[in-house]
Amino acid sequence: MTNKTFKEAILNKRMLICITTGFSSGLPLYLLIQFVPAWLRSADIDLSTIGLINLVLFPYTWKFLWSPVMDRFVLPFFGRRRGWMFVTQIMLITLMSALSLFDPATELTHIILIVSAISFFSASQDIVIDAYRREILPDDELGAGNAFYAQAYRLSSFVPGSLAMILAGFFPWSVAHLSIAVFMLVGLITTLLIKESSKPGDEPQTLRIAVIEPFKEFFQRDGWQQAVWMLLFLILYKLGDSMATALETPFFMDMGFSTVEIGSIAKISKTIGATVGTILGGLAMIKLGINRSLWIFGVFQLISILGYVLLSIVGYNHLVLAIASGFEYLGVGLGSVALIAYMAKSTNKNFTATQFALFSSIAVIPRTFVSATTGFIIESFGYTQFFIICFFCALPGMLMLLKIAPWNSKPEEPGRIERTS
Repeated sequence: MTNKTFKEAILNKRMLICITTGFSSGLPLYLLIQFVPAWLRSADIDLSTIGLINLVLFPYTWKFLWSPVMDRFVLPFFGRRRGWMFVTQIMLITLMSALSLFDPATELTHIILIVSAISFFSASQDIVIDAYRREILPDDELGAGNAFYAQAYRLSSFVPGSLAMILAGFFPWSVAHLSIAVFMLVGLITTLLIKESSKPGDEPQTLRIAVIEPFKEFFQRDGWQQAVWMLLFLILYKLGDSMATALETPFFMDMGFSTVEIGSIAKISKTIGATVGTILGGLAMIKLGINRSLWIFGVFQLISILGYVLLSIVGYNHLVLAIASGFEYLGVGLGSVALIAYMAKSTNKNFTATQFALFSSIAVIPRTFVSATTGFIIESFGYTQFFIICFFCALPGMLMLLKIAPWNSKPEEPGRIERTS
């Protein structure tokens, strides 16, 4: 690390911004994938319907379509990045609070409309926060900054997945909804206090440049065939664990666990597993490189699904719940850190915002569209067979590593995200 001590690189305002914006990014997503399914299941909404509601997450898959618009146009207040942050966060606070006004048993259509809007503004917030983070971090702080961001993103799940779940065990669900919305103030206050990262004139001068150039560079870099192979890999690598975790909260409830037990035992175990996986993964990648990490972490990610197979057989057991959920998210953490590093390496620094929006959008396709079918699969085959299916669905992504990331390829340069065409 040049001209900077390790302490200076870690203990600075930029790292704090990465933490608070990471928390703000993760909170709406975990509301949608952890809290809302439990809320609906408590009202006896069937699993097929809950699974289909995952389709409202489609903005995370298609956000690259409007990321050039947010890159091109500057709002008349707060600046190019902060202006869009402010708008998306105000809308999220309003919409998340509005959920407290509806009853799933009688007003499911209204709820679907609101969670769809939350999904759109959450994905939009991610676009601008990703761009802001890349602009404020010097190259020698990219690793640390993104690690802090990822950890805060995951830790935000404690609010809808633990705190709010516990509150729902003692108070009306409306109180739990409002408690989640209050925590979005972390992001809003951050937006009001930070400085703008973009200077006037930095934005693309035409919408055509903002839209065309990032995609043109990516598909011409190594040929369109290689680009298609990479996008297919992004879909398949985490397919198995995305399916396995899509309806895990209703799964825990159907095994007999209360919302308080889920919010304490399962949530703590999952957070510990994901945190350990991310930290160990980040350290191991220094020696292993990205390609070998994709192989080794992918194996952990694959095997970890079997923990849910065991829980589905054993049923109501606190120890098995803790072990299965912790082991599953150890694999999730390892696989995620490797995949994010791969996407970063494959991003041209000149087009970071739009290209990373494209890559991350493609990577969440399993969570959005494939996971929508999980309710039907569970009701047709049962939980044990479902998780076995998830295990086999994870195999194609591993096999693609033979082409995408050969084991004996030349080691990558640590911390590098640029890639020449």
